[in-house]
Parts: sequence; structure tokens; C-alpha cells
Amino acid sequence: MPLKVGRGAEAPPFLVMDVIAAANARAAALPPGAPGVIRMEVGQPGTGAPRGAAEAAIRALRAGAPLGYTEAFGLRSLRERIARHYAERYGLAVPAARIAVTVGASGAFPLAFLAAFDPGDAVAMAAPFYPPYANILTALGMRPLLLPCDAATRFQPTVAMLERLDPRPAGVIVASPCNPAGTMLAPEELAAIARWCHAEGVRLISDEIYHGLVYGEVREASAAAFSGSAVVVNSFSKYFSMTGWRVGWMVLPEDLVRPVERLAQNLFISAPHVAQVAAEAAFDCIPELEENRARYRRNRDLLLRALPAAGLDRLSPADGAFYLWADVGHLTNDSPEFCARMLREADIAATPGVDFDRERGSRFVRFSYCGPEADMAEAAERLGRWLAR
Repeated sequence: MPLKVGRGAEAPPFLVMDVIAAANARAAALPPGAPGVIRMEVGQPGTGAPRGAAEAAIRALRAGAPLGYTEAFGLRSLRERIARHYAERYGLAVPAARIAVTVGASGAFPLAFLAAFDPGDAVAMAAPFYPPYANILTALGMRPLLLPCDAATRFQPTVAMLERLDPRPAGVIVASPCNPAGTMLAPEELAAIARWCHAEGVRLISDEIYHGLVYGEVREASAAAFSGSAVVVNSFSKYFSMTGWRVGWMVLPEDLVRPVERLAQNLFISAPHVAQVAAEAAFDCIPELEENRARYRRNRDLLLRALPAAGLDRLSPADGAFYLWADVGHLTNDSPEFCARMLREADIAATPGVDFDRERGSRFVRFSYCGPEADMAEAAERLGRWLAR
């Protein structure tokens, strides 16, 4: 008799990870001295952790302390420093007791979903969307409810879209700045969604991991300012440039604090101790991090000029984060094949849109511009030559 495979195994793949593998294989196959593969497929800053954060980790290791388990919600000093961050950046009084340090934002989402929703619950989100939202929900037996968005709404959901949902979903996920389009909800738009969710008994999950990486005129706002029932997710991976350290955090509403803590105790125990030490120190590295942001902005501005000249002129506004969402429908209706040819023929790795929008993503490509400036300039030149063939 065949063995059972759990329904969690039905979760779709996160295709960008397959693109990473293909780009690694292509790079390994290139002859010595050949120009390398330019990596625009993954949202990983080209810099490492800020110097002060790395030095704090080194000091902790040299001190010889055990660096064992912390409390499930993390080091108290780190939670207090995150609370101070909300006071300084947003003018919000967030008690440290409502802050949970997590194993990256990726570790926060299953905790939030399990605490807030039941199997079978529908959770709404804009499409295009960050793939693990839907994939984690699917693995947990919940139902992603996709709201098709386009340039008319800046690839963001609206209260009008939510009002049309009948029955109401159990939850709504928003991201501002968002992945893959880099667009933002204006503070008044986020406030309207947060207040609608609270009034309708719908749990809002606000993904704020790209806060700090903003370039346009839209201001950042946290859902914590508008709703006491929202769950806010953030991370040290993007603005703080600490992807591999695996530290994130949540701001939790009072009713989910203990449920999430119980889940965290059982699923993760705690985020890595030494990474938490480094994360706390990262708050004192703002000048270096702002230099990173200035570089991303220069990359963005360069590509917004160069890609239209190369033939890719249907681009998202890119208010924040470090992505351009390119409509390539005039060139292809098969973005996976288009990206495979781009890697094979131009040595540029980018992510096909089907990872972010299952219905319309075949005509979109996501370019990440958080790599070195020289690589972004070279990518623009390569794309121009490749598309001119």
C-alpha cells in the first residue's frame, strides 16, 4: 500500500528559488574569464550586514557566552529596541510585550496565519503578490483569495474591492511597499483598509518588510497606527541587509500575543541568539544603511531610464523596495521561457511573473535592482543588445 503524503506537500513551489538554481548552474558552466551572470532574480541586498551588527556578533562569540535559546519572543533588549524604533520612526507607543522576534519574516507568516485563521478560511490579497503568502496558506489548509490588481490601482488593493467580497474573508494581507511591483499604499489608503478590516471583523496582516526603502513621494505608514487588531510583520533582511541572519519581528494585537507565543515555543523555540545580538546593533548603523538605500535609488533611477530605451517601457512606478515589475506582453506571453532565454543568451537572471500572478504573470517579469551599481549598468546594456537582436 502506498504511504500517505500530507496535504501540506501540495504547496506550490516558490519559483524564484528554481531561478536561483538555474542561475547558479549557468554561472558554473561559463568558461573562465567570461562575463558573469548578473543576478536580478532575488530580493537580496548586494551588501552584507552593517559593520556594527557584524562586530556585535563577533564580540558576542569571543565573549564565550553560550548563546543558547532565548525566550520564544526573543531577547528582551531587542524587543525594547524595536519598540523604541516605532516611537522614533512612526511616533507610536508599542509595548515591547506585543513584539515577537521571529525567524525572519518567513517565520512570522505561519505563526500569524495559524494564530489568526482556521483551515478553510479565505484570506484576500492583491495579485500580483509575494508567492509564499499564498503558498503558506495553502500548506496550512487555508484558501488564498486573489484580488486582480493592475496599474490603475498601482497594483494595490482598495476598500472598494474588499467591499465587493461576499462572504467576507477571514483576513486580508497588504504589503507597502509591495513585492513585486514596489508600489505603496498612501497612509490614508492603508488607514481606510485597516479600519474597514477592524470594523468588519477581518484580520489584517500588514507586511512592512520594505519599510525604510522608499524613494518616491508616498510616505510610509504602519498599520499599527490605524488598527489595534492588525498584525504587522517586519524583518531585518531588507533595509537592514541581513537576509541570512534570519531575524524578523511582529507587532501583535493583544488577543494574539499568547497564542503566537505558544506556537513559537513549539515550532521555532527562538530566533538564533547571535543573530538577535547583531540585529539589535543594526539599529545603530543607520548612516551605512542609508548609503545602501541611496545606491538602490541610483540603480532604480538608472533602470527607469535605460529599460524603456531598451524596449521595456511598461514598468511599475517603483515607489519603494528594490523591484521593477515589467510588462513584457509586447514581447512574449511566456515569461518563464522569456526569462530562460534571457539567462541563456544574455546571462541575466530575472524572475518570471507567473511566480507572482498565476493568471496574468505570463506577460510580466520582475527585475531586482539591489545588486552592485556596475552590475545594474551592465544589465541595462546587455538587455538593450539582447532585445535588439
